[in-house]
Amino acid sequence: MPNRPALPRRFHRLALATLPALLLGACLDGGGDPPVDPLRVATADGPVQGAQAGGMRQFLGIPYAAPPVGARRWQPPAAVTPWTTVRDATTFGAHCPQPDTTPLAYGTPGGQEDCLFLNVFTPTSPGPHPVLVWVHGGAFYLGRSNGYTPTRLVEQGITVVTLNYRLGALGYLAHPALNDANGRSGNYGLLDQVAALQWVRRNIAAFGGDPSNVTLAGQSAGAASTLTQLLSPMASGLFHKAVLQSPPAITQPTGAAAQALGASTAASAFGCADDANAAACLRALPVERIIAAQPGGFSPLNGPNVDGAYLTATWRDGLAAGLAAKVPVLMGSTHDEFTAFQGQTELRTGAPLSASAYPAALAATYGAALGATVAGLYPLSRYDSPSLALSAAVTDSLFACGVRQSVRQLAAAGNPVWAYEFNDVNAPMVLQPAVSFAYKAYHAAEIQYLFDLPSTSLLNSAQQQLAADMLGHWVRFMRTGNPNASGSNTWPAYSRSDDRLLQFVPAASTVTAGFAADHQCAVWTPGA
Repeated sequence: MPNRPALPRRFHRLALATLPALLLGACLDGGGDPPVDPLRVATADGPVQGAQAGGMRQFLGIPYAAPPVGARRWQPPAAVTPWTTVRDATTFGAHCPQPDTTPLAYGTPGGQEDCLFLNVFTPTSPGPHPVLVWVHGGAFYLGRSNGYTPTRLVEQGITVVTLNYRLGALGYLAHPALNDANGRSGNYGLLDQVAALQWVRRNIAAFGGDPSNVTLAGQSAGAASTLTQLLSPMASGLFHKAVLQSPPAITQPTGAAAQALGASTAASAFGCADDANAAACLRALPVERIIAAQPGGFSPLNGPNVDGAYLTATWRDGLAAGLAAKVPVLMGSTHDEFTAFQGQTELRTGAPLSASAYPAALAATYGAALGATVAGLYPLSRYDSPSLALSAAVTDSLFACGVRQSVRQLAAAGNPVWAYEFNDVNAPMVLQPAVSFAYKAYHAAEIQYLFDLPSTSLLNSAQQQLAADMLGHWVRFMRTGNPNASGSNTWPAYSRSDDRLLQFVPAASTVTAGFAADHQCAVWTPGA
């Protein structure tokens, strides 16, 4: 083949000069790849269109499971029906049905059964970013995903997922008529969380998150959920670290006990007899009737049961047996957990707890014999009010010592654990009206230091610094599984031999070994 003649040098210059215009023309004519829209993401189920706000990309109201309505009420979550047209993801999905708790700001009335939505908040920078999956609290019968704005977490390079899960009787009713082929029922809200974690594993990379670096976290019932997922074989491998903020020390019923309670409740509260028509009767109930008749609080009807598949042992027995996933854990409580609940009692009754009524309140909580013993352990002379005395006792028995016991069990099983106590006695309280005593470091007080809530703006300069310090520890834990900066041991990993934890206090956070004595854990968890 003859050699082609060389092109004149000036032709090279002309070609280089006109190349950008030619490429632009090709794009205008429809040639080449279209520009990438960072607010449009293709999930495994279909495309979604989000929005940018607050310095982060937000994708709201994404369904992660099929609506649990009709025949799907009281069934495990099913796969969502895929879609092909772009789904708007700029507004939150409906929250799950729950009662009105006014004047408290914990529950949001209304909602609808079609509520299995999640939200993704992610940095505008390229990933992969560590992922936080946050499970809201609310005693398993209150709460919603859209009460937690994670601006500062996302600014630190974290992709945050919040989710709804079924609540109350709709989420946890166990009943013989609802049993699967293996004789199991209940735990639906927790299975929803597993489905959301599976969604994260499949999809989060498309949003800039790292599916191999997922932290599961929550507060109160959200922490209890996280503990349950740590122990559940169904959640194995779906997350790599766990944060538990104030899980309550409650015991889970066996599957048989939960079903007996469910059948009794269905008959007495819902009007559905335990007969051949029970399942149809329950699924035909208006959702409003279920919400109005179901029990509130930490009821055995609301929460996990040991069904032998999703959960094979109670929390305490499972931790003692070393069944928890071997992942790093960050776990703690607030110093005055129960003041928020005691405040609710005062708001409901319209009167503070009196000194004369203190023994009866202890007997109602612990029984007559133990109540008398507790009165000696928590004498009124030590506290500013009977309400604070009762709150101290229940804080220690229901939260503080149970958290410490779980920390010790996890450490004994080989999990790296970092333990803390939040103790800002002046933490802002906007969740419920003022009462006759100070709420101090109440249940849920620490959330406003980590997420951007309306009350976060009320933090003074020392509290803002505490919030920054706490956020730094949490973010480092999400990134690496260790809350300390590289080379630092400011927050030592928990050791059963020295029993130390980090106490978060404005301007004076310190490592202390006095937690067990302060909360009388030798009484509440002897031998732990």
